[in-house]
Amino acid sequence: MHSKFFSDARFGDKDQGLQEAIKYRNELETKLGKPRSERTVVQVSPRNRSGVIGVRRRRKSSGRKGRPGGYEVYEVTWSPGPGKMKRTSVSIEKYGEEEAFRRACEIRRQKEEEIYGKPMQANGAEPQEQEEAVQSSE
Repeated sequence: MHSKFFSDARFGDKDQGLQEAIKYRNELETKLGKPRSERTVVQVSPRNRSGVIGVRRRRKSSGRKGRPGGYEVYEVTWSPGPGKMKRTSVSIEKYGEEEAFRRACEIRRQKEEEIYGKPMQANGAEPQEQEEAVQSSE
């Protein structure tokens, strides 16, 4: 892995620093023989226990409507643009484990379609295959 810092001050401003960083990246990829691609790379982290990128099971700590101890949800996260993060959640208490997970996965798929024009695939698996793999591992 290679990394290099491109200071705004050294290159005059943020845009010039970015242009120099892109130039460096392109030259390094050419030197290493890596083909240039704008393809979005999607990979499931080994820490991801739901098996679906952007969907996790968690306990919301603040009790809603006076519920002490919080409640369990599937939380869906997505990034509509650089430096922006959005999230929503689906209640397990309200919908049950399987339906809450299904709804969370559907929300994530919809957000991927809005952002990328299609659902993303991790490691070549179709979104439906990912969901089935998660259910069979539980």
